[in-house]
Amino acid sequence: MYSRALRPCLITFQVHGRHFSSTKQNNRRVTVIGAAGGIGQPLSLLLKQSDAITNLNLYDIVKHTPGVACDISHMNFPAKVTGFTGPDQLKDALRDAEVVIIPAGVPRKPGMTRDDLFNTNASVVRDVALAAAEVCPKALVGIITNPVNSCVPIYCEVMKKAGKLDPNRIFGISTLDLVRASAFIGQAKGLNPKTVNCPVVGGHSGVTIVPLISQCQPAVSFPQPELEKLTKRIQEAGTEVVQAKAGAGSATLSMAFAGARFAFALIRALNGESNVIECAYVMSDVQGTKYFASPLLIGRNGIEKNLGLGKLSDYEQQLVKAAIPELKANVATGEKFVK
Repeated sequence: MYSRALRPCLITFQVHGRHFSSTKQNNRRVTVIGAAGGIGQPLSLLLKQSDAITNLNLYDIVKHTPGVACDISHMNFPAKVTGFTGPDQLKDALRDAEVVIIPAGVPRKPGMTRDDLFNTNASVVRDVALAAAEVCPKALVGIITNPVNSCVPIYCEVMKKAGKLDPNRIFGISTLDLVRASAFIGQAKGLNPKTVNCPVVGGHSGVTIVPLISQCQPAVSFPQPELEKLTKRIQEAGTEVVQAKAGAGSATLSMAFAGARFAFALIRALNGESNVIECAYVMSDVQGTKYFASPLLIGRNGIEKNLGLGKLSDYEQQLVKAAIPELKANVATGEKFVK
């Protein structure tokens, strides 16, 4: 059921070209929260290269954030880049934003789980939501901050308390799982990974990451032992990067790429492009977990339709079943933090 739907997820990044987006409109205001960090800087650089963005606001708590904005502003692309720093400037950075991307927070280090990041990063997401509820409640928001499975519920609960919740506008960016699935499947099958599209559902950590390889385009198949090994690699790819960097950080560059891809999808939807479809972790009743990642049809006002999971293989049904308890616990942790 996804043959037509998921193809629009594929985008081409033209690093030396004039733009990343095919849209002819150039009137979008985008804010990056955490713009001076390991994800935020390359993400901001990618966003600057889009002709579809008029204003790009870069916010972080560190003092050199205006310097990052100044540096990126020297690139010969149209978007006006402005830097903001410190809690006192958070609302100004967010004011009237149409798209907000949040990679803010501390990164994972060797031995850390996403849950270990919770106390620090939960406060970051709460504070951004409080400010956004006041100055840009209608923005389409993409949350990268880990643990995504808990941080998206935090953002939604804060907006609910403020009387500004529209769950169709709030997304947990799980795009990196799709990017990794495409890369790994392409490598395994000798395919150009840009032509591979595999939906990934569930959540954005460990066993909650469920690649639907049976729905991959082009169609691929693996012997069961190889399928299980590939699935585990997709689920644990973040740890693979953390270990490979040997204490120097987590996935930043690939996450920036994935975050930019999702931001451009939101902008294309805002500009009226039809059939914009991406997987994301959102408030959902698909599996009775309150939040769940699945393919979504996105329009001017956010989610137009949750496309669900489609037909699952027996193995994928087992993976979804294993993900449910973890997801429910993650969601409960996020909601408890706000209460």
